[in-house]
Amino acid sequence: MSLRFLTAHFAVSPQIRVDDLPALKEQGFTGIISTRPDGEEKDQPSVADLGVAAEKCGLAFSYIPVRMGATPDAHSVSVMRRTLSEMIGPEGTGKVLGYCRSGRRAADLFELASAEQDEAGPAIQRFDVVVVGGGAGGLACAASLLRRRPELLVAVVEPSTEHYYQPGWTLVGGGVFEARDTRRSEVGLIPPRANWIRQAATAFHPEKNTVELGDGSQIRYDALVVATGLKLDWTAIPGLAETLGKNGVTSNYRYDLAPYTWELVSKLEEGKALFTQPPMPIKCAGAPQKAMYLACDAWRRRGVLGRVQVEFDTATPSLFGVADFVPALMDYIKGYSIDLHLKSRLVAVDGERKVATFERTTDAGTEKVERPFDMLHVVPPQTAPDIIRNSPLAGADGFVSVHPDTMQHTKFPNVFAVGDVAGTSNAKTAAAARKQAPVVVENLIAQLSGRKPDAVYDGYGGCPLTVERGKIVLAEFGYGGKLLPTFPGWLLNGKKPTRLAWFLKEKVMPRLYWDFMLKGRELLVRPGRKSES
Repeated sequence: MSLRFLTAHFAVSPQIRVDDLPALKEQGFTGIISTRPDGEEKDQPSVADLGVAAEKCGLAFSYIPVRMGATPDAHSVSVMRRTLSEMIGPEGTGKVLGYCRSGRRAADLFELASAEQDEAGPAIQRFDVVVVGGGAGGLACAASLLRRRPELLVAVVEPSTEHYYQPGWTLVGGGVFEARDTRRSEVGLIPPRANWIRQAATAFHPEKNTVELGDGSQIRYDALVVATGLKLDWTAIPGLAETLGKNGVTSNYRYDLAPYTWELVSKLEEGKALFTQPPMPIKCAGAPQKAMYLACDAWRRRGVLGRVQVEFDTATPSLFGVADFVPALMDYIKGYSIDLHLKSRLVAVDGERKVATFERTTDAGTEKVERPFDMLHVVPPQTAPDIIRNSPLAGADGFVSVHPDTMQHTKFPNVFAVGDVAGTSNAKTAAAARKQAPVVVENLIAQLSGRKPDAVYDGYGGCPLTVERGKIVLAEFGYGGKLLPTFPGWLLNGKKPTRLAWFLKEKVMPRLYWDFMLKGRELLVRPGRKSES
């Protein structure tokens, strides 16, 4: 491996391989910057493989691709400048290697980043498509889009370096999965041909076709996909944020707290366990009670369920939004002797006293009730992100205003939304985003091509309700509560708990997520079409 030092803190080299990383670590390097796009040569190691291996070696890794023969643009220079500052550090102790095919592009980018910044500020970089959000919906759209149109210039705006399989957190809290199995490095999931802009979006200017970034720069698009997800508002309930992760207060809605759920369930021998659900909309409306059912099943298996008083307080007027699935769930509510309270909203938590306060609505009116607890599983209120609510993209509910069938914005035709941030009435689940992604992509391509979008999303949402370890009620439905089962009833009856549905949840769905959905491999998600007029 041939290294050329441009300064004491920065060197360039031709293409490196995974086997080179330990030696680079021993030589004192602290960071690696790839300036070579994936796919230039058949035997070229992928950025994903190098990025994951680098992080395992304790090396920071960044991807700032520059096409062969092209001059690095202003945005790439800005990102390079910021990345060098982070990797070298304020005390100048870091040592960074930049690589490409020969080392030339890495050197050019370094020289431009080291030069004085133009007083006029950086130029606005343009992309064919900008995807804001590198979660499930955003990555699915980016990957699907590049499979269909690999020539498009696509940017994914995502500041996080970690990606989480959030549907797995229910099973972490139930003692089935390990938390680490639900987390992967974001660099390994960004589509190879996409440009990863590792910043947060701070403002949308759809009238100018631009997105503002955290460093003050802007990027321009021909089409925009908004995939920011929603906001978990932990501070909306007084006292909750201060006591999370201690005093018996937990939630499967956070990666770091789901293991605490299982710790509490495993240790509780007797006492009071409260489970809560806030007003809609929330991520996966079944998740609050999934945590409860798995906890009850664990207590039953240990023979202590009779000594644990279980209570479910949900702000909703019914146990589940689709009536067809309620009978099977009520069987478990009765079987576990759960005290069910509808229209009961958690309004305060006193962790030190271990007391939860609820506001309950009955025919007689509204009253506040204090309930002591030994374990409290909380689902926080959820809203559209501030950046969406305060933008021209928002509808009356604060979410992105889109047509529910085409996922196209109601005012800006070159803007689409996918996943939890979309202002649609479907269940906000990963299964919904998986169905929405190809609809968004096909309609976006139609929009760019001057055609009228005709791909249709039917509101599909899948909710595997884990009623006990080994059995699931697989609720699949669309707009208006219409049942939309994937499998025929003779194979899997979604209205009843089945072991096959558990197998799908535990073994099939994680692979479907990591290896299919996020890579744009679309299985059983063919979009519907608008009827001919």
